[in-house]
Amino acid sequence: MLKAMKDRATAAQAADARLQKLAEGIAALAGKDELVLERAREIKATRDGAAAEMYAICAEFVARLNRLLPRADVMIDPASGGPHFRDDSPCLTQISVRGRILQIEYAATVELVSTEDFRIPYTLAGSVRAFNQELLEKDLIEEQLIFFTLEKHRRMWRFFDPRTYRSGAFDQEYLVSLMEQLI
Repeated sequence: MLKAMKDRATAAQAADARLQKLAEGIAALAGKDELVLERAREIKATRDGAAAEMYAICAEFVARLNRLLPRADVMIDPASGGPHFRDDSPCLTQISVRGRILQIEYAATVELVSTEDFRIPYTLAGSVRAFNQELLEKDLIEEQLIFFTLEKHRRMWRFFDPRTYRSGAFDQEYLVSLMEQLI
């Protein structure tokens, strides 16, 4: 009988220890969940900033080019403010001049950060399409991929040409090179 009481006490202590460990695990979940939520908020803010940066690059390109022209022939759509970034739909910016079009489209990755299509971690992905009437008649649309990368020392927009494996910064020079191909 004494042995049975000791066995029950030992079993109760073991059960209490398991319950205590389970309670500690549940309490730790709150901390882990908060870290996940904080990371999601950080990535959301990064994506919002990246969308604003993309529009600023394009708008500055259009403004600089129009200052050099006798008439403001280069148009950007949306005309002001840029697209409002939303996780559930792609952003689209279009630059056009006399039937020559650069179309920039990007969206959030499924995961907060991905390396599925590009070796550098990124949080936004899309493409740049360049076309004019002549290319459309030949069923040709030049397309390159774009990514907002999260590199160790900086965050930036990059382009990647999957045919040539050429990659670089998405900036004014890149837009000039694309538009030159259409003119």
